[in-house]
This record gives sequence, structure tokens and C-alpha cells, in this order.
Amino acid sequence: MNESEALIELLSGLATDPRFGMLCILLLAASFLDIRSHTIPNRLTVGGIAVGLLYAAIVPFSMHTGFLWALAGCALGLLMLLPFYLMKAMGAGDVKLMAMVGAFVGPYAIVHIVITTFIVGGVAAIGFALARGATGRLLGNLRLMVLIRMAGGSVAAAGSATSIGKMPYAVSIAIAAISYLVARHIGYA
Repeated sequence: MNESEALIELLSGLATDPRFGMLCILLLAASFLDIRSHTIPNRLTVGGIAVGLLYAAIVPFSMHTGFLWALAGCALGLLMLLPFYLMKAMGAGDVKLMAMVGAFVGPYAIVHIVITTFIVGGVAAIGFALARGATGRLLGNLRLMVLIRMAGGSVAAAGSATSIGKMPYAVSIAIAAISYLVARHIGYA
């Protein structure tokens, strides 16, 4: 199957299973709001989690992917980003957004999406720091976090890091999630 056939199949799949389309709309809304106001409202993330869980309960992908599958994806998405929230490296809205993605994609895909998000977010953070002339502070913060963790120190000590500004991380989550799902659909992931 070539790329154009795969794209047509992906678009026709939206008609039979609108889960991917709903997730894309929610991610784009979260990205827009995060860029505009640096917040992702609970009604979007918690509402999205409820929609993902309810959809999986009513219309499971297969016999093995129902409500518990979506709940596991939600919990795993939350737990994988929670340490970064505790280190003040990201906001609670970003963590809840990843939990929402997990409710739509399940536990297997959420692991890949989190890893992809870290790559996309890392590249975005470097670009963000370069654009603000804050590359030195970024490297200092990374060094501080590594040293604290290596010394077995408290994650609260990372609070002494100097912020380079608020980066809308929902954009990285959206790019990673949509890219991974499209790549998986056309056979690249």
C-alpha cells in the first residue's frame, strides 16, 4: 500500500471509528488554548478523559480493548508524566492531557506517544531556548536536574532551577500523538 492509499484509508477510517478524529480535535483545541493562555482547562482534559473512557466502553476496538484498556492507557499516561510535574518541569494540564490521550489510545500506544512527545518536546525546548537567548539557562537547568537525581536528592530541590519561560507543551503532545497514530496507521510504527 502506498502513502496516498494509506491516507485515503485513514480518512475513511474516521467515518467508521471517529475516535481518532475526536482525539485530534481535542488535541488541537488544547494546543490552541495552551498557546493563547498557557493553560489547558480541566473541562477539556477531564471531559476528554470521560469521552475516551465512555467511547471505549460503548464501542470497543475489539474484544480485548474496552473500558479497562482505556482506563489503563489513561493511568499510564498520567503516571509517566507525573514525575515531571512534581519536578515543576511541566504543568498539571499537560499531565492530564497525556492521560486523556491514553484514554483514547490505550496502554501500548501511550508508551510510544510519551516517548515521541519527549523527543518532540526536547527539540521544541531547544528551539524555544534559542529563540529567547536562554540556552545557557536551559543547559544549567538540565545539569541541575541530573545532579540532583544522581545524588539521590529530592525532586523539590529542582525548584531552584531558573525558568526560561512557559512553553506550550500541549503542542508537542499533539504533534507526537497525531504523528504516531498516522505513522502506525500507514505501517511505519
